[in-house]
Amino acid sequence: MKRPIIIGLGNPNRGDDAVGRVVAQILKSHGVCSYDIEEAIGEATEILSLLEGREHVTLIDACVSGAPVGTIHQFDMAIDGAPNKGSALSSHGLGLAQAIGIGRALGLLPKHCVVFAIEAASFEHGSPLTPEVEEATVRLLARISAQLLG
Repeated sequence: MKRPIIIGLGNPNRGDDAVGRVVAQILKSHGVCSYDIEEAIGEATEILSLLEGREHVTLIDACVSGAPVGTIHQFDMAIDGAPNKGSALSSHGLGLAQAIGIGRALGLLPKHCVVFAIEAASFEHGSPLTPEVEEATVRLLARISAQLLG
């Protein structure tokens, strides 16, 4: 069995969409050695390949659900199940939701699979994270440290 993994999703050039990757980069820079840490764009096949052979997976992404910008959503796939097409689980259309649904249907979904999604506002090409999302990264890093690494 492979080590647990944290996967930061998003497009690094599209404002708040980069938040998952930003969190992953910060975790890498802190030398979190009990987890593999990867970054990905968020396509379903890419996510499925990173899930393969894992028992513990944490995914981090941006989302748009109508909640206040910077809100941190947490989904436990063992409890919440695969999100439906209308879910605001991700800002990548069906990428993450589709990967989770396919993974579950094929028996590839890890036993422990948690998604953290930060409510985003700006997806403009070349823009930085909005202040609310940047602040949410600090709160999410503290939550990850307490829940996963502590």
